[in-house]
Amino acid sequence: MTPQAGICAEPNLHAFYLMFNLVPGKREQVRQALAELPVFWQHTVEQYPEATFSGLVAIGNNAWDEIYPHARPAGLTAFPAQEEGARQAPETPYDLFFQFRADRLDVAYIASQQVMALLAGLAELAYEQQGFRYLDSRDFTGFVDGTENPQDEHRAEVALVAEGRFAGGSYLHVQHYRHRMAKWRKLPVRQQEDVYGRTKLENIEYESAHKPPTAHTKRTSLKDKQGQSMEILRQSMPWGNATGQGLVFISCCNTPLHFTRMLESMFQVDGAGHFDHLTLFTQAETGSAFFAPSLEWLAKGGEG
Repeated sequence: MTPQAGICAEPNLHAFYLMFNLVPGKREQVRQALAELPVFWQHTVEQYPEATFSGLVAIGNNAWDEIYPHARPAGLTAFPAQEEGARQAPETPYDLFFQFRADRLDVAYIASQQVMALLAGLAELAYEQQGFRYLDSRDFTGFVDGTENPQDEHRAEVALVAEGRFAGGSYLHVQHYRHRMAKWRKLPVRQQEDVYGRTKLENIEYESAHKPPTAHTKRTSLKDKQGQSMEILRQSMPWGNATGQGLVFISCCNTPLHFTRMLESMFQVDGAGHFDHLTLFTQAETGSAFFAPSLEWLAKGGEG
């Protein structure tokens, strides 16, 4: 099966993110609309080859059975919400998630407007955000984002379901984070580096023995019972305006388990009282679980 290009896309300069909720009673029309997307996105790639455009649509946990009632990805469940005092990662269910990435902002915008027209009367827009590359792929905290992402062919191994009816698909978890920049800027650089577990300017990760147990890289570098790394492919990008800054965090993986374990490790306090101190400086405002099926699944409406 052919995966949607946006799942394993290499970094771009720009992105648009849209999330929709379905209008009741429009299941058949929505399925037909989604079936048109692979042809539309291929046309966009051919029309603007220099833009390195990629499209992606994923269906939410609550909406999957309505749109595709005959089969369901085994791991598609509700977003694993977390709450530890004032530190929260809430669940905010949405029915459809779209990601449009390109090296030309206008091409990503054109794609977003065409999907708005395609879904007119079928789904209501509930969330929209523009993302963009900041400096040399840094977050607004000043640290390089996605340093531990899998590279080359390993991206697909981590992100895509390998076998079965849903081969070529990916489990997505999407969060909108708002950074507490005023609080963050008060930290000396060395303390900021301790929060991440790597140097700020050079982007050099601390030696394992020197990482604080509360470091972000420590809390999110996990292994399963067999000693294998629990990796995800991040497709995150910063967002920002005059009054706020943050990150649209997107996890793509062949299983939802890896993201769930990472989020738990970040927010839940371990036996020694440790948690990810980055969660003291950024607040998740949304959290949604999706599955992005293959192009063939979309084109055939889930049949065959």
